[in-house]
Amino acid sequence: MNAQTEKLRLAGAAGVIEALRDVPPPGVHPRGVAVIAHPHPLFGGTMDNKVVQTLARAFVGAGWTAVRFNFRGVGTSEGAHDEGRGETDDMLALVQQVAPEGPLSIAGFSFGAFVAINALQTLWSSREVERVALVGASVARVPPPPLPVDSHERVLVVHGEQDDTVALAAVMDWARPQSLPVT
Repeated sequence: MNAQTEKLRLAGAAGVIEALRDVPPPGVHPRGVAVIAHPHPLFGGTMDNKVVQTLARAFVGAGWTAVRFNFRGVGTSEGAHDEGRGETDDMLALVQQVAPEGPLSIAGFSFGAFVAINALQTLWSSREVERVALVGASVARVPPPPLPVDSHERVLVVHGEQDDTVALAAVMDWARPQSLPVT
């Protein structure tokens, strides 16, 4: 958190969602809103994860307002883990409240990337999503659907060669048929 961080409590599909909004410094007009999802809640993932915080700082540094949130059942967010289905609903509910219109980016780390991919399936048909950042995408155990074809030029996939949770080969197998570059 920084001086421009605001604590939020928003309505989600399973109850209140706890979120933090980081804004660019005074005098910088935000380019839009970036909504960032965290790693798997059953393995300690929260909106305070260092990768999620780094994504938020990067978006704010690029002039975006960044909103990170705790999925249902994490922190003070209400509800219980729902294997990605309810968490996708949480992300969509959050987008409706913090960015009902205007430029939108979505991002996620690990399980959060899986949720962002699923949220994009709904968002893409109804509004413009300027950027999608998928870090350490969880694509092995339950492969997410392919991304909408016309979204590919807006997607950044980042994955570590030594990731011990999801092998780089699994991410490449998911990304290759879509011609998505993996960094």
